[in-house]
Amino acid sequence: MSTRALFREDAYLTRCEGSVVAIDELGIHLDQTVFYPLGGGQAGDAGTLTLADGTRIEIADTRKAKFEGATPDDAVHVLAPGQEALLAKLAVGDRVTAEIDWERRYRHMRLHTATHLLCAALPYPVDGCSITSGYARMDFATVEPIEREELETRLRELIGGAHPVATEWITDQEMEERPELVRTMSVKPPVGMGRVRLLRIEGIDLQPCGGTHVRNTSEIGELRIAKVEKKSARTRRLVIEFA
Repeated sequence: MSTRALFREDAYLTRCEGSVVAIDELGIHLDQTVFYPLGGGQAGDAGTLTLADGTRIEIADTRKAKFEGATPDDAVHVLAPGQEALLAKLAVGDRVTAEIDWERRYRHMRLHTATHLLCAALPYPVDGCSITSGYARMDFATVEPIEREELETRLRELIGGAHPVATEWITDQEMEERPELVRTMSVKPPVGMGRVRLLRIEGIDLQPCGGTHVRNTSEIGELRIAKVEKKSARTRRLVIEFA
């Protein structure tokens, strides 16, 4: 089984029709989905699966599938507590309507795009990242102090610059030939599928990323740097949140 990851083609797509290809102890697998699975620091999507008879199954999280031969796009929809009994109404081959919690996803998109702006503003490797609906945390490998007010001003300028954001693809070989594109130390772009997805913020940033993002930096809105701290002797941690 294999999942068509519609969110990679259009992050603004909130719902889709899909067929159940498997049900296991992890959750529900579909042939295609708009749900983003936890990965690359970004939280997985929540939402609902609606059956043909109108029954709604609440989805609390989305994770990458773990069966042998699974690809990075294969996702499993994890049921919210108390929803297990509804699986009796579902069978392989059934059609369902998958719909994400859009407000939650859009916050992910805005904050994830903002982390790319931080990468552009700070010339340090990224040693960890977590993106939720409430905040984004980034760890930068540096011994240099980070000036909060100066960085906040730069972030505001980049957001207000209304820079277009788009995805593009390069081959695995091209990715190997351009290691400078990779900013993260702990998460490497997946190879072996023939191509790698890049995120380009026009005139600002270009790096591999499989997450969901807004189409223009102006959509991010007003942010503030909630925390700047020394995580270790060689790491500085930043936390950004909506103002």
